[in-house]
Amino acid sequence: MTSALDLALVGLAALAAGIVNAIAGGGTLITFPMLTAIGISPVVANVTNSVALCPGYLGGVLAQRRDLAGQRQRIAWLVPLGIIGGVTGGLLLLRSGERLFAQLVPYLILLASILLALQDPIRNRLLRRRAHAAHERLALLPIGLSSIYGGYFGAGLGVIMLATLGVTLDDSMTRLNALKQLLSLVINLAAATYFVISGPVLWPVAGIMALGALLGGVCGGRLAGRIKPATLRYTVVAIGFIVAGYYFLK
Repeated sequence: MTSALDLALVGLAALAAGIVNAIAGGGTLITFPMLTAIGISPVVANVTNSVALCPGYLGGVLAQRRDLAGQRQRIAWLVPLGIIGGVTGGLLLLRSGERLFAQLVPYLILLASILLALQDPIRNRLLRRRAHAAHERLALLPIGLSSIYGGYFGAGLGVIMLATLGVTLDDSMTRLNALKQLLSLVINLAAATYFVISGPVLWPVAGIMALGALLGGVCGGRLAGRIKPATLRYTVVAIGFIVAGYYFLK
């Protein structure tokens, strides 16, 4: 049973995550540890977090919808793959049980933190490379695996997805980033839908988080020009390493 104080703490964490996601990314590294800190089990925390953050992904897609123009053919075969991967990841999460997921949590948080730290170097490398894939269907396997990861945990998914698309597809980073946003929404929404049907979602917590993330996204959009994304990103990375260390010791 979550208390009013727990809900307030979760709301503040979601607000901070919304701001972070709007400017630098990595908000899950704030919300997930807060959910477990107030006594929610790791699997339920992950399920609730996935459901609550769906509106934020939708906002990202709407903001870049113009850059999706002309990518209908890609979307036609990548979106179903994202749906299958998201549901598969959600299925693996609920079937694997609390013990295995709890054992994997520090490794997943550490992986997400490292990916977030490498976000700028990855993007810069991809910009220089301007990938020339022999065939766009080369993206099928890595996107499928990324989708499963996104349904299972999801932190750092955006970095994984952007790197995968940049290596396998020949297009501008702006258009690939828009495609990444759409696929992230699809994967998260597919997993969240499966969780709603099959998993234990804490709806009061999810509702507070969704509202906090939405407000945080608005605030983050207004603060985007005043705060350096790299500064905020590495702050979140430091938090991620600390949290991962705590889970390893625990």
